[in-house]
Amino acid sequence: MAIRELNVSSLLLLFMILYPVSLFGQVETDDSRIDKHRKGHLKVYAKPGEEVHIRQLSHEFWFGAALSNGFVGSMSEADKEQYAEKFLKNFNSAVTENALKWHSMEKEKGVVDYGVVDALLAWTDQHHIPLRGHNIFWGIPKFVQEWLKDLDDESLEQTLRVRALDVSTRYRGRFAGYDLNNEMVHGNYYEDRLGPEITKKMVDWSHQGDPDAQLFLNDYDILTGNRLDDYLRQIRGLIAQGVRIAGIGVQGHLHGDSFDRNELRRALDSLAVFGLPILVTEFNVPGQRSKYYRENIRELTPEEERFTAAELVDYYRICFAHPSVEGILMWGFWAGANWIPASSLYRRDWSPTALADAYQNLVYRQWWTEHRATVDQNGFLSLPAFYGTYEVKVGEDVRKVSLERGRGSVHVDFFRASK
Repeated sequence: MAIRELNVSSLLLLFMILYPVSLFGQVETDDSRIDKHRKGHLKVYAKPGEEVHIRQLSHEFWFGAALSNGFVGSMSEADKEQYAEKFLKNFNSAVTENALKWHSMEKEKGVVDYGVVDALLAWTDQHHIPLRGHNIFWGIPKFVQEWLKDLDDESLEQTLRVRALDVSTRYRGRFAGYDLNNEMVHGNYYEDRLGPEITKKMVDWSHQGDPDAQLFLNDYDILTGNRLDDYLRQIRGLIAQGVRIAGIGVQGHLHGDSFDRNELRRALDSLAVFGLPILVTEFNVPGQRSKYYRENIRELTPEEERFTAAELVDYYRICFAHPSVEGILMWGFWAGANWIPASSLYRRDWSPTALADAYQNLVYRQWWTEHRATVDQNGFLSLPAFYGTYEVKVGEDVRKVSLERGRGSVHVDFFRASK
């Protein structure tokens, strides 16, 4: 995806994002923005008086989670079965948690383990789940292999090129997107060694292997506001260099037990100026600054669960309401494979927490469209519906259609024979 220029339409959209008011001067609520930005119209044509059953099958918006290496490795067969079942019940998209990280794939120079990545891709392909690749590079010094640090500059650059081409060529068209070089605001060993142009080279090499690769930035402490200005400055600098950025990733786990609603909204609005898709790539609540992480408290009390469930709902509602956000991915959903176990939808024994109930109520009931209605005397029915895929049934005739945000509406004509 090429960088989009801010034309008049983009500036108008930006104004509406930064100043979300109605024509009557009232500030829009998150719910009203959800109705505005996340719904289109299903238009059905059929015989007057016919009953129509409209049933949503999936969301267009990404409600996803990270996939643990253990899912295709060390988990017991019973846990793998539960993991797959619960994932498919709750999520429509995924990201590799550790499998694609270079220091996991190539601990020893020249010895590359593709097995875990291949197994995860096979599973997501089987279930038609888009999978993000996290990550091609990670320049935080402690995550850079020692054998890489021992290379001279010329050899290091050539090895980076080989890595980018290897991943992008081997998995061409398989990943829905990649985090290019993780957490560059916080550390960039490769730039420190090779200069500021190395990021553009990483992008160019990756596109040699896969011209359609969607390469995202990804960083943390952005949605808290703490490193937002640094991230904005970095993005502007990369765009000025001509770096092809497909989207902006923002991690969602640097808050504490709670989070600052105003800072979350401010950060999303600030990032929206670039006109690029935004993904909340790594969400946990409680977060990394919570007592649960600091003190390794692995379970919540019933009261703490209820409080945390309400925090999750507010976080998701704010993100879902923002027109630039295209998805939220949890960084773990089961206490048996989650770096912050207290943030899980399911306990170690697979019993659901209050967070699971709150999440499912939000995504699959409040933000889900299922409707029965009768076609009017003109043979027409129009229904506001969340963007996604649908089954539309009139009598014994069943049609599957996609209501896409880019189009705003979809027509289903039962006067014409189904193809």
